[in-house]
Amino acid sequence: MFVLIGWAISMVCIFGVFIAHGGNIGVILTALPFEMITIFGAAIGAFLANNQMKVVKATAAGLGRCFKGSKYSKARYMELLALMYDILQKARKEGLMSIEKDVEDPHSSPLFQKYPTVGNDHHVTEFITDYLRMMVSGNLNAHEIESLMDSEIETHHQEEHAAVAALQRLAGGLPAFGIVAAVLGVVNTMGSVGQPPAVLGGMIGSALVGTFLGILLAYGFAEPLAGLLEQKVEDGGKEFQCIKTTLLASMQGYAPQVAIEFGRKVLFSGDRPSFSELESHVKKK
Repeated sequence: MFVLIGWAISMVCIFGVFIAHGGNIGVILTALPFEMITIFGAAIGAFLANNQMKVVKATAAGLGRCFKGSKYSKARYMELLALMYDILQKARKEGLMSIEKDVEDPHSSPLFQKYPTVGNDHHVTEFITDYLRMMVSGNLNAHEIESLMDSEIETHHQEEHAAVAALQRLAGGLPAFGIVAAVLGVVNTMGSVGQPPAVLGGMIGSALVGTFLGILLAYGFAEPLAGLLEQKVEDGGKEFQCIKTTLLASMQGYAPQVAIEFGRKVLFSGDRPSFSELESHVKKK
């Protein structure tokens, strides 16, 4: 929603001021379809040539996420930490082997289904159960598991950032494609040098629209989307950091209520529940 509002504000300010200063919007509208096809066609072709198909698909999915609200909220994190508390509390009271069935089949586990917001999230569930399984096996110590967690989170971070980097490269190329469109317009103008000045002026104006559109599309559309997607990627990574910190605190011998406090502390301040909010939520659950 805010993406569309931001674009609307930009367009009103840019074109509104242009018209208010006596600009001829007809010149832009006449040249717009041809310049857009040139710039967009070149940009899409270069984008496909520059990226693997998995990155193209990830970018398309990421663009869809940009127009949706973030799923990472205080309520979601309270559900996550309450789930972690229940799992660690059960393991502490009944032993690590007591959570084996929950780990092997989380979709049938009363613990995971008690918190459907995160329990039905495939990536979160898989991350939690993989490391709980290692804890149950008892073959790895806390330092080894921490190193493995860091490697997995880094891999996830790189995969998610591939789409961000692809969008940033696209934004960097759009002004150049705008110049290409403008140069072609100038070439076309030079080929019609015998025309009246009014006609030549219109053709030059149309050519300059290409440069204008390339810059506008780069810094008004592509670059802001890349920045927004990067923020969403960071939000997703923070959830894994929270799980990692909580599990490691438990492995180091801290009680479940202390372990989830470790996890709470790594969250961004805007989404982090207070100590009393989390305690009340856990008790209520």
